Amino acid sequence: MQTTVATALTLLALGAATWLLVTGGKSARDPARVAAPAAGPTDPAGPSTVYAAVGQGPSGTPLPAGFLGLSLEYTALDAYTGANPAAVDPVFIRLLRNLAPAPGQPLVLRIGGDSTDTTWWPMRGVTPPGGVRYALTPAWLAGARALASAVPAKLILGVNLAAGRPRVSAAEAAALLRGIGPASVEALELGNEPDVYGVFPWYSTRHGPVYARGAGYSLSAYIGEAGRWAAALPDVPLAGPAAAELPWLSGIPALLDAAPRLRIATVHRYALEGCFTNRSSPLYPSVANLLSDRSSAGLAQALTPYVALAHSRGLQFRVDELNSAALAGCLGRTGVSNTFASGLWMLDTLFNLASVGVDGVNVHSLPGAGYELFTFSRASDGGWQAFVHPDYYGMLMFAQAFPPGARLEPVNAPAGPVKVWATLAPDGRTRVALINEDSRPHRIELQLPPASTPAELEWLRAPSPTATAGVTLGGQTFGLETRNGRLAAPALQSVSQLLGAYSIEMPAYSAALLTR
Repeated sequence: MQTTVATALTLLALGAATWLLVTGGKSARDPARVAAPAAGPTDPAGPSTVYAAVGQGPSGTPLPAGFLGLSLEYTALDAYTGANPAAVDPVFIRLLRNLAPAPGQPLVLRIGGDSTDTTWWPMRGVTPPGGVRYALTPAWLAGARALASAVPAKLILGVNLAAGRPRVSAAEAAALLRGIGPASVEALELGNEPDVYGVFPWYSTRHGPVYARGAGYSLSAYIGEAGRWAAALPDVPLAGPAAAELPWLSGIPALLDAAPRLRIATVHRYALEGCFTNRSSPLYPSVANLLSDRSSAGLAQALTPYVALAHSRGLQFRVDELNSAALAGCLGRTGVSNTFASGLWMLDTLFNLASVGVDGVNVHSLPGAGYELFTFSRASDGGWQAFVHPDYYGMLMFAQAFPPGARLEPVNAPAGPVKVWATLAPDGRTRVALINEDSRPHRIELQLPPASTPAELEWLRAPSPTATAGVTLGGQTFGLETRNGRLAAPALQSVSQLLGAYSIEMPAYSAALLTR
């Protein structure tokens, strides 16, 4: 009798498995296309089917609190907060809080960029350095303090190095600490991209360009200056070298020796070069190049030895300026940086950076740039409103998929345009982000350990990869304007396993988050 039952059960399992392979079982489809026929061939050997398996046992270290943050320019803060420190733009505050790790855990906000080396605190009887174009004021400090308190946020603040005058930088740092409050300051960052001080002009006069340093300015020269600045600055943690290129990161040990208060090693990364006109270059700003592995996995993998170097010296490693495409004079590329493709790139790139041990990322935003995260304006009644750009939606899905304290789980999936990332969070829930960066749909057969309850699926969609509006997350959108910075409750799709597998039909250029 046992043999008969076992045989029957085996036949039943084989029949069910055959049904799964032929039909994909109960397939989860994009709700917007639920009535449409399944795209592509159903043959499991066909190119439209991707098999992925999530293993047990998370790897790596837990994601640090404050991993995901923003980077803003000194000169642009008022455009986001408004000019009245007593009434900071509430839409901006909410959009930041959406990315915050958890209630009570501060967001890390970096203020610097190119404006680091063009900003100062006016000193009585002192002529401003030639490249200075922006003066901090008590009102600016009050606005930054109000912002840090309202989010809440910890600030990485750039101090002017290009001027070459430690006394000026010390006065600026003292004013920042006095006006914002030391408790809200994560670190002072020594200059901005000093490795290109001799490459790009600091400012220009009628006689021509003026460079912050000579063409021979070197890493060792910077390290020497960092030591002098560290001795002059207030006694708070420091960050650096804020490099544009990777070679200077090899100097992290020497930099730490020269400036023992260094706590955060920083670098800036852009996937593409906004000014490139050579269409055959992999750096040319196009949707295809942005969604290539070079722009996400390649960008992250190049950091691996430097992350290890920083960690070996007890430092955090932070990409405190990140976005899609930039070069001096080219702030992103319209038609690439402001499209839905940038949202998919952002989601995948943040996962890649976390996977190589990066401790934090600050996504750069600047009013008028092609890669701006949101555009603020005043409504007719005087209130604030914002248009939210597609890359912010990618950041928002990442924040949901990889909460602080979560760890990556191993994933076995083929190389290709479909990316699969899995995390296990302290709440015990597994989250799997699926990203289809391909121009055609794919069916994903996702294998996870069996569960007795259905999983929930949330979609990230847009009309096309080049869409600049119409993006939805969980079926909800900020629309052409948001007055509160909130998304309505997501429309989640229930999906069940069959023999341990979820069958999910991914439309072209889309992402989904499976949670169980």
